[in-house]
Amino acid sequence: MFFAALFALLAASRLCHVRILWEGDALPLAAAEQMLHGKTIYRDIWYDKPPLVAAFHLLPAGLLPAAGVPFTAGWPLRMADALYALLACSIAYGFACELWSVREGVWAAGLMGFFLIFDFPASAIPVGSDLLMLAPHLAAVWLAWKRRPFWCGAMAGVAFWASPKALLVLAVCALWDIGGVLSIAAGFAAVCAAGVVWLAAAGALGPYWDEVWRWGRLYAGSPFVADPVRNGIVRTASWAGFHATVVAAAGVFLWKSAGSQWNARWKWLAWLAISLAGVAAGMRFFPRYYFVLLPAVVTMASRGLALMGKRSVLAALLLLLIPLARFAPAYWTALTDPAWRDTAMDRDSRAAAALTLQLARPGDTLFVWGYRPEIFAYTQMPAGTMYLDSQALTGVPADRHLTQSEPVERVEAARRRVALAETRPAFVLDGLGLYNPRLAIGQFADLRDWFAQYREVARSGQTVIYELRSRTAAGK
Repeated sequence: MFFAALFALLAASRLCHVRILWEGDALPLAAAEQMLHGKTIYRDIWYDKPPLVAAFHLLPAGLLPAAGVPFTAGWPLRMADALYALLACSIAYGFACELWSVREGVWAAGLMGFFLIFDFPASAIPVGSDLLMLAPHLAAVWLAWKRRPFWCGAMAGVAFWASPKALLVLAVCALWDIGGVLSIAAGFAAVCAAGVVWLAAAGALGPYWDEVWRWGRLYAGSPFVADPVRNGIVRTASWAGFHATVVAAAGVFLWKSAGSQWNARWKWLAWLAISLAGVAAGMRFFPRYYFVLLPAVVTMASRGLALMGKRSVLAALLLLLIPLARFAPAYWTALTDPAWRDTAMDRDSRAAAALTLQLARPGDTLFVWGYRPEIFAYTQMPAGTMYLDSQALTGVPADRHLTQSEPVERVEAARRRVALAETRPAFVLDGLGLYNPRLAIGQFADLRDWFAQYREVARSGQTVIYELRSRTAAGK
């Protein structure tokens, strides 16, 4: 009954967002759509996330088109999100039960579910790279505690194909089971090798390195705020405030459960410290980055609440009103407010997709300039180039390109634009130029001759739709 109720809450929260695609949904869903069109990620599609993120979205991406239903009804995606969240809660429950008792297991699952609902919707709803790592992260540490080193390493390997931050999970596991380090490494290597073999066989290993690791290094090495340290302190304090219940209970656990015996708590402190390092990687401190911290804090908090007196537990639970009051209204807003500011770009993408579909013919292809990959999901059209967004073509990451135009790389971006000019998608949608005219597609000299082949045919708010001139003439 507990897990049935928990799943009902997780599913209801996600179904409130059934007609919204958040940033974390957009790129993996677009990549999955193109894979269903027969393309291979990295080789045929520029994709800067690990492959497991796109793989997770394959089934939701394929269900609706197979049934002849437009993606405007995205319930398969949201149900997949809810099932994944339930999996994470179940692992938290199992780990805490084996560490202590069923009481702690229920606390762990309940708290995990609560904070997978009451957080910023753009972070908590989509199963992006950081959230997808959460379940295998927790499972890997559980297996390290159980002294199952090979399978612990294998689960860390699964986490690695969801996020490069899994290398930190591997470090945690090695500390928790120092005697099994070689077996942990063997399990990790086995899973990683399987992925490498698949990438090599598909001709995607080199592109994978370039897109995920080389581009990822450029991205991580270029914070976009003036004082990233101050930003990190402020955002971490904010996260601790919204998660005051588990932060306080974890503190009680460290104080009471371990007592004065250092050997009883250093592993927990190491897990916590390494997880904080994962949050700080790249010095951006986006809300979704804190999912790497949640497994350690929630597990410790489940025991901390069990050690508290009734009054202290009640006081700790009252702190849940902070995130509840902050984030619960977003679910009502998602259902009832068609002009919600947070979803303005998504609505514009939906409108642009509808206009494009009115003009499109069977077999037409699409290219989207800017970071608007959700348009591929809404149109379900095949990509006319290997690029689902323009970050790799401008050299300006999507975390800043609406307001800034300084590239993190120039030479490779120019080379990719040369390759772009050899393609002929039927439609080009510029979803960036009206936000940041300096990065409009027409501003790049090496694309002007290519872009001259297109003419504007429609606009939807912040998106300009261009159609290939020769296609228009042929149609007439």
